[in-house]
Amino acid sequence: MTAPSSPEAPWPVRTVARKVAEWIGRLGEVWVEGQVAQLSRRGAATVFLTLRDPAADLSVPITCARDVADRPGLELAEGARVVVRARPDYYVARGSFSLRATEIRAVGLGELLARIERIRRLLAAEGLFDAARKRPLPFAPAVVGLVTGRDSAAERDVLVTARRRWPAVRFAVQHSLVQGANAAASVIEALQRLDRDPEVQVIVVARGGGSVEDLLPFSDEGLVRAVAACRTPVVTAVGHETDTTLVDHAADVRAATPTDAAHRVVPEIGEQRRLVDGLRARARHLVAARLDQQQRWLEGVRSRPVLADPQRLLHGRAEDVGQLRTRARRSLVHRLEGAERDLEHARARVAALSPAATLQRGYAVVQRADGSLVRDPAEVADDERLAVRVAGGRLPVRVAREDGQP
Repeated sequence: MTAPSSPEAPWPVRTVARKVAEWIGRLGEVWVEGQVAQLSRRGAATVFLTLRDPAADLSVPITCARDVADRPGLELAEGARVVVRARPDYYVARGSFSLRATEIRAVGLGELLARIERIRRLLAAEGLFDAARKRPLPFAPAVVGLVTGRDSAAERDVLVTARRRWPAVRFAVQHSLVQGANAAASVIEALQRLDRDPEVQVIVVARGGGSVEDLLPFSDEGLVRAVAACRTPVVTAVGHETDTTLVDHAADVRAATPTDAAHRVVPEIGEQRRLVDGLRARARHLVAARLDQQQRWLEGVRSRPVLADPQRLLHGRAEDVGQLRTRARRSLVHRLEGAERDLEHARARVAALSPAATLQRGYAVVQRADGSLVRDPAEVADDERLAVRVAGGRLPVRVAREDGQP
């Protein structure tokens, strides 16, 4: 048993490599499913291939004997889905990991469909196919993004049909692989480029028909997640009307064919013109009917006796005005007479209580120089000057006492 490593007693590289090889060797045989990405037949005895995980950017090298790869009934080619029975192997000299295959089986159509169904259930459970996530398409997008194969019939169908229906539409076309081992990654890259373009208002992913194996890239889990993550609405038109891939479930709209996709993303100019003409005619009809109704109402108002002869409103009102004027005059005179009587009574009361009236009866008022009244002879001094007020005016006097009496 090897002693534990430490800074003072580190293991040499050969010891670490040997231990890694021993640990990997204890794993035993495993069954691995993947997609053949590279295939090389070197020499007469050994076949080298790379097995790729379609749902992740991972791959592992595999080696096998030529009779394993060329087994009768097995058509091994790049892009094929296979199940491999292999033993993990660590090559100590190069420090590399690989799988040594002892059996390779092609994944049949039933296995492919079962795998797609498992992915569909997984993504549906995550809510990627929910109807609430679907976004409406813009009415008449100025720029439409298109992901399709180069010089494909699907591309021509979309472009020709859309431009015939709406000549003002512009396209941002991204060509990608639509079949084979690298198709899903190529479509994802093109899709993300269009999604980052601020001018693109809707994206169409189009491909013509094909077998289930041909359409497999459009059921790739990574591509489905990329479609669901797009900020721009996505329309899928993959295969024929009867073909359904997983991207169709994640897209905002699924079109039966590329031509149908063009019908869905842009309106038909002739139909829109007819619609506008119909709306204009309806508007003119409504306005004319409204004006006719208002004109009849105006004629009815003008034909009323009051408006036909406005002076009729004044007939019979002159007598009412005369009566009101008489009542007003009578009320005003009555009020003035009452006020005059009240004034006379107040004047009489004021005159009766006035000091001047007392002076008229012969009384007088004696005041000092400072204006204060003299009420008692004892309050004045001898030779003091006083003022006596009588009805006719004031008299200056001086106090003179006789026999000690003033």
